[in-house]
Amino acid sequence: MGNLIFEQKVFLSLLVLVTLAFGWILWPFYGAVFWAVILAILFAPLQRRLQVLFNNRRNLAALATLLASLLIAVLPVIFITGLLVQEGSTLYTRISSGELDVGAYVIQVKEMLPASIQGYLQRFGLTDMDDLRERLGSSALQGSQYLATKAFSFGQGTFQFVVSFFVMLYLLFFLIRDGRDLVARIRKALPLSGEQKKKLFEKFAQVVRATVKGNIIIAVIQGALGGLIFAILGIPSALLWGVLMAMLSLLPAVGAGLIWVPVAIYFLFSGSIVSGVVLIAFGVLVIGLVDNLLRPTLVGKDTKMPDYIVLISTLGGLALFGLNGFVIGPLIAALFIACWDLFAEREEEAGVP
Repeated sequence: MGNLIFEQKVFLSLLVLVTLAFGWILWPFYGAVFWAVILAILFAPLQRRLQVLFNNRRNLAALATLLASLLIAVLPVIFITGLLVQEGSTLYTRISSGELDVGAYVIQVKEMLPASIQGYLQRFGLTDMDDLRERLGSSALQGSQYLATKAFSFGQGTFQFVVSFFVMLYLLFFLIRDGRDLVARIRKALPLSGEQKKKLFEKFAQVVRATVKGNIIIAVIQGALGGLIFAILGIPSALLWGVLMAMLSLLPAVGAGLIWVPVAIYFLFSGSIVSGVVLIAFGVLVIGLVDNLLRPTLVGKDTKMPDYIVLISTLGGLALFGLNGFVIGPLIAALFIACWDLFAEREEEAGVP
């Protein structure tokens, strides 16, 4: 009996060790692996329909699904990213040359404020416009410089990008084709009861749908609408602001309003009353309502996490994983909650007080 327990411990230790080693090997391509898994889950329903349509020819159905994912999800993101980097490079050139003075806009708005509001600003020590102008200009320059640097580093890292891209496509094809078999093997290997496995995988599918399909689609729509209204109103770098609104819309409570509200205020104080009113009306009635109208349909109520958890997990994921963290952070948080819910249900069924 003692030897059996010892052998089991040795085997589990070996299992953990080789799993960590395998993860270490895959880490340089973690982004490619992650998005291959996510896209395979999102396009699995399409693959099942195509497989029936193609008389159960799995390779053909997987190839068609792969092409669909490329056209719908992958290529548009690459195209928009390229335009975003180009916009950032142009913005950096304008700011560094002095053509665009961000701080000057703040000073202009401050001078238009009523005397009472300026008094409040002075009371809180917010009247040092030169310092504020310098800080805002420096921040804007650093942000645009980051995007401009990405344009240069993208050219230098083309080989790495191409390798990661084809790794993702290669892995995605097999995940689409053999996804059911892989899930069955994982379910068989998990040391849980059949009911717990079923609930866990159902929760995982719901989480992916809520975190990726729902939140990302909503963010893209809000960013596209924000960029559109900025372009209509003649605001420079509308694409850049639209992408920023899309990213910020993933954050609860603040969202895209962090971009369009200050611009609307500037319009109102600078005398462009019509533009300011149009932007406010569009932001509240169109951009703001997208979340309320689409989220219940795309995300659903069962997997909705508290706003504070979404905010913290998104910021934490962004700090650890870069842009991928906008998805990885909330996904890990949702899975954390789902696993603890399953644990609580198991304890209740076992009669543990």
